[in-house]
This record gives sequence, C-alpha cells and structure tokens, in this order.
Amino acid sequence: MTTPVAEGPASDLARRLERFRAAVRAAPGNETDPLPHAPIPTADLAARLASTLDGEVVTVRGGRFVRVEGRSVDIPVDRRRLAGLPGQPPPDRPLVCLDTETTGLATAAGTVAFLIGLGWWEGERFRQVQLLLPDHADEGALLDELARHVPPDAWLVTYNGRGFDWPLLVARYRMARRAAPVHDGHLDLLPVVRRLFRHRMDDARLQTVERALLGVERHDDVDGWEIPGRYLGFLRGGPAEPLAAVVRHNDEDVRSLARLIALLDAGYTSPEARRDAPIGDVAGLARAFVRARRPEEALACLDEVLERADAPVSTVVEVPRPVVAITPPRTAVPWWSPQARADFGGPPRNRDRGPSSWHRTAAFAATWDAQRVALDRAHLLRRLGRYADSAEAWTGVAAGPGRTAIVAWIEIAKLREHRLGDPAGALEAALRGVAAADRRRQLALPEPALEADLRHRLARLRRRLAQRRTVA
Repeated sequence: MTTPVAEGPASDLARRLERFRAAVRAAPGNETDPLPHAPIPTADLAARLASTLDGEVVTVRGGRFVRVEGRSVDIPVDRRRLAGLPGQPPPDRPLVCLDTETTGLATAAGTVAFLIGLGWWEGERFRQVQLLLPDHADEGALLDELARHVPPDAWLVTYNGRGFDWPLLVARYRMARRAAPVHDGHLDLLPVVRRLFRHRMDDARLQTVERALLGVERHDDVDGWEIPGRYLGFLRGGPAEPLAAVVRHNDEDVRSLARLIALLDAGYTSPEARRDAPIGDVAGLARAFVRARRPEEALACLDEVLERADAPVSTVVEVPRPVVAITPPRTAVPWWSPQARADFGGPPRNRDRGPSSWHRTAAFAATWDAQRVALDRAHLLRRLGRYADSAEAWTGVAAGPGRTAIVAWIEIAKLREHRLGDPAGALEAALRGVAAADRRRQLALPEPALEADLRHRLARLRRRLAQRRTVA
C-alpha cells in the first residue's frame, strides 16, 4: 500500500527542487548533475585530486592522502648568523615551515585543515611538500603524515601560526584522539614583521609583505575567502581544477616564509648589513632586542641609526588652535571605537594615570625619524642605569622644537632629582620646561597636563631646596 504524500510547504519545496534538477539535467551540456548528491568514494576523490595536481595517492593503514612534491629552490641561510637575532632558533635546530588551508577561519571543532604545506632546508636547498585531504574520513592518515615531518627537535616557522594554524591542528589531533607532534620551538614571523617592518606597510598581510619586502607580485592568485568553497565544492562532486590555484597559493605562502628568514639573515644580522636598512627597521629591531632582554645590543642598533650622516629629522609644523574660554571635559575614546588609534596589543590599560603618563602616547605617536630614535635611546640608557648619559641624551632632545622639548626637560628634572642627587639642577630643568611650555601657550598650543606636572615638580623642588638651606 502506497503511503500518500502529505501536502504542505515541505512537499511543495521538494517538488520545486526536483523540477529545478530536471531542468538543469535537460539543459544543453548538462546531461549529468555536476554536483551529485550521492556520496563519492574516497578512492575516487583521491584519484581525481592526484591526477589534477600532479601528485600521488598514498594509502596507509588509517586511510589515504594526496602528496604533492613542490619544486625545490636555493634559499641560502646562515643559521649561526641568524641565531644572533632576537627570538630566532638555535643554529642546530631544523626548521619546518608550515602553512595550512582550511574549511573556515575559526579554530573550533568544525574547521578542518584540508591542505598542509611544509618546507624545510636540505643544505642550501629549500624543499617543499604539500599534503591534501581527499575526504574527512582520511584525516587521521593526514595527521600521522604531518607528525612524521615534524622532528621533536624542530622549530616550526609560520605566519600567524601561533594564533591560528597550530591551535587548529592541535584541535584536529585531539578530535582524532592523537597527540600533537612535539617540537622544540615555534617561530611566528607575524610579530617579527610587525615589530620591524609594519611602519612602512599598509597592513601586515603576507601578500603585502611579499610586495613590500620580497619584491614578489602574485598573479591569478586566489582570495582566502574563496578557498573553503572550492574545497567543499570538490567534496560534493565538483571538479578538482579550482583546487590547483589553492595549491599554488599555499606553495607561495610556504616559500615566502623561507624568503623572509633569508631576508632577516642577509639584511639585519650585522651592523654592516643594516647600514642601508630604513631607520624604522633598525629601531624596531632595537625594540625586539629590548623585549629579548638584550639592551646593550638594542643600544648599539640605536647608535647605528644616529651615527648616519643622512638620518632625516622630521620637521613638525603645528597650526595654532583657537583659545576658548571654557574647555569642555575630555572624554576618553573607548578602545573599540572607530575613532581610536589602532592598537595591536588589545585594549590599553591604565589609559589615564595622571600627568606622568603623557609620554606613553604623544612621544611615540610620530613616524620613525632621528628624533624618535633619540627618544628610545634616552629611555634605554635610563633602563641600563646610565643616568648621566640618559640626561645628556634628553638634553639633546630638549633642543628640538614642539611638545617633545617639554617632555625632555621633565625627564631631565626627574633624572637629576631622583637618580643623580642634584635637586638644584632638577629645578633648573623644570624652569626650562616651564619656559618651553609658555612659548607653546603663546602660540595657542597649551599643554595643560605637562604644565600641571611642571607646577607640581617646581613646588616640591623649591620646598626641598628651602629645607636644605634651613638645615645648613
């Protein structure tokens, strides 16, 4: 007995869908549905991938995957020289460059890495291999093969791999009830690029880095948002040809990791190599040395910049602001607001801590030039305990124009009062700061926070000197 089909919206939708499929099959050139809904055997998917991408199907106990051998290129790197830079791996550790293409942009359980690109050095030759997942059921075989390519003493080299690629792979290993490969370290090149080169690029995307630093321009490249759809379309029975562009994209990504390491080795490992580097690059390297707790090498980098005869010093032209009788209270801009300045470190902490926090936003907001390098050098000398040298460096900064001169005189007053035991010299510096602030006020450029700091400092220094004279 035939069960009657219930009428309703669901049955109407089913009839419409069947009529659409029939119309597609009847169209010229579409005798068969290009995206069949019937499951396709994994062996057929793997064979189609291998034949399209010029790879080979590797069948193991846990399933199968497709292996594509990339072309090897010469990318010489002096590992001993490279190890002298902050954050770089020891020279005796193998490097494994890694990049993934995934079915989404999250690291949750539903996102799968269907393409893993690997690269490593054999002498001066950089060798590349790509591993592709023909179907979700074969993920265990792909993960086992990846673990075979990561020795326990190796360092991973990625671009944003600490935040995306490796956490995603760790999640996939956990889903497959496997332990993630043990490795000795992880070199994520994204923070390195931001610290050294971000000042001269619009953004820190890998393709922007390729154009600005490596001189590489990609042609007919696939956009990242297209990649998941191409793979999912293939799993549904679509052609494998669209994945060829994805494989080329991943191949270039892995090779760019090696080229970035070669750039760091050739251009930034010695004073001679850094001679022609932009000022911002060397200053960023100095900050990287500071983060690595190597301040002496950071100071050497800053001295290299200031010793250049052609080091440009920016000239700031300030437009007088109109003076109003009543100044409305300043409201802080939330860190998430579109008007807030970009901060890659997340929401700023302790945004308003009184007059002593002025230098944290204003003094380092300018582009890299000799004056900003001098600011970094003066702070670093103080951090090293070389207070007299730091005061001398701040005196040179105080000779410049603008708000920075007031900042410098306040720093000199602090050093003389608290570190050098010279309250009279601190009073002189504070008075010079007041004079600089008065000049800016006459130009309709008042600095109320700095002026409040100077008033408070002057009052305390005068009381201290008066007590000293009374005791004497």
